[in-house]
Amino acid sequence: MKKRGVLYLVGVAMLSSIAYILMMLNFPLPPFPTFLKIDFSDIPALIAAIIMGPAAGILVEFIKNLLHYIMTGSDGFGVPVGDFANFMAGILYILPTYYIYNRLKTRKSMTFGLVLGTATMAVMMSVLNYFVILPAYTYFLHAPAMSGAEVRAMIVTAILPFNFVKGFITMLLFMLLFSRMQNWMNKQAYKNA
Repeated sequence: MKKRGVLYLVGVAMLSSIAYILMMLNFPLPPFPTFLKIDFSDIPALIAAIIMGPAAGILVEFIKNLLHYIMTGSDGFGVPVGDFANFMAGILYILPTYYIYNRLKTRKSMTFGLVLGTATMAVMMSVLNYFVILPAYTYFLHAPAMSGAEVRAMIVTAILPFNFVKGFITMLLFMLLFSRMQNWMNKQAYKNA
C-alpha cells in the first residue's frame, strides 16, 4: 500500500513537470488573438487521469498551473486569471474524456471521449469567459471594458473556435501517443486500481 502511494506521488509529480514544460512551449495561432495560445500540457494530465484516476488528472492540472503562476507571475496585480482559465479548460477537457473511455476502454471510446471533451471544453469555456474570466480581466487587470455585444462577438469569433481547434489538435496528438501506449496505459491503470 505504501509503495502504491509513493508511485502515485512520483507519477503525478513527473507528469506535472512534463505538463509545465509543455505549457511553457505555447504558441499563438495566426487567425486568433495573440492572448489565445495553444499548448499541449493537457496530454500529461490526460495520461495521469487514465492511469491513476480523475483526481490525478486534476492534480496534474493544478500543479502545472501553480508552477506556472510561481515561475512566471500572474497576469498582473497578483491575480492568476489566465492560470485559472487554463486550469478550468484542462479539467473540462480531461474529465469527460476519462469517464467515456473508462466505460469501454477501446480506441473508439477514447476518440468519442476526446470529441466530447473538446466540445465540453469549448462550450463551457465560452460560458466561463462570458461570466467569469473576461470580467475578471476587466476588474483585476484593468483591461478595457467591453460591452456585452463585444464580449459575445469575441467569444463567438475567437474563444469558441479557438477552443475547438485546440481540443482537436490535442486530440490528434494524443491519439498518436495513445495508439502506441494503450496496452501499457491499461496495464498501469489496472495496477493502480
